[in-house]
Amino acid sequence: QVQLVESGGGLVQAGGSLRLSCAVSVRTFSNYAVGWFRQAPGKERENVAASSITPIGERFFYHDSVKGRFRLSRDNAKNTLYLQMTDLRPEDTAVYFCAASKSAYGTSKSADYAVWGQGTQVTVSS
Repeated sequence: QVQLVESGGGLVQAGGSLRLSCAVSVRTFSNYAVGWFRQAPGKERENVAASSITPIGERFFYHDSVKGRFRLSRDNAKNTLYLQMTDLRPEDTAVYFCAASKSAYGTSKSADYAVWGQGTQVTVSS
């Protein structure tokens, strides 16, 4: 059974950085697209970053609100997914979730992801 376990959340001041990690327990991790989502209190879950595995390599996509500040990466040898977050803002405060897609093609839709981590809290103070 595939499991995802996030870590790295915490409290940071505005302008600071955090790196979230997501350990994935699956042998064929490199074959699946992955994504990071977040959910703030009273708001719907939204995708902040996603990947798609194409014949010419992996491509990454970002929500407009985090472009240039967040970067998704993965280490297939370690079966680990990362989200590097810089220039954090109070509006980035949310619970962050990593997710593994049902296929090699990542999207921004929660329904396209089959397995989810438990979430890690990120709080950005002003």
